Amino acid sequence: MTTSPRDPADRTPTSNPVLRRALIWGAAIAGGIAVVGGVLGFVFAGTEGLVSALLGTLLAVVFMGITGASILLANRFAGSDLFVGAFFGIVLGGWLLKFIVFIALVVLLRGVDWLDPVVLFLAIVAGVIGSLVVDVLVVARSRLPYASDAQLPPPPADD
Repeated sequence: MTTSPRDPADRTPTSNPVLRRALIWGAAIAGGIAVVGGVLGFVFAGTEGLVSALLGTLLAVVFMGITGASILLANRFAGSDLFVGAFFGIVLGGWLLKFIVFIALVVLLRGVDWLDPVVLFLAIVAGVIGSLVVDVLVVARSRLPYASDAQLPPPPADD
């Protein structure tokens, strides 16, 4: 009789390590974008450029983190009868939160003197592209089986 590599009582989705790895690498990429963007922003637009690059990178990290964190939070309900509803409710709530925060920031930051809109935009774009590259690389390099959380029935008993 063969044993399963996973404990059947452990209902934690196997995607959790992949999501954690994406968040860690995303934070590292964001740190690099903050340093490079901050230096370039300062060189081309002065203090406003530095602040804009740091704020743009922070926004990209927060928005990326909300998605990953909401999925990790929702995965805590795995094995529960409410898993599907809780999962989609939490993830949709995270997306709605990002949308509301984005609209509020656009309204609040429009026309402020201490930001350079071009540097802010470029930092946000660099953060988004960096997070997408990290997500693709982490998922492509993960060793996640196609039927990761499927439970097979026991083999038939020999007579």
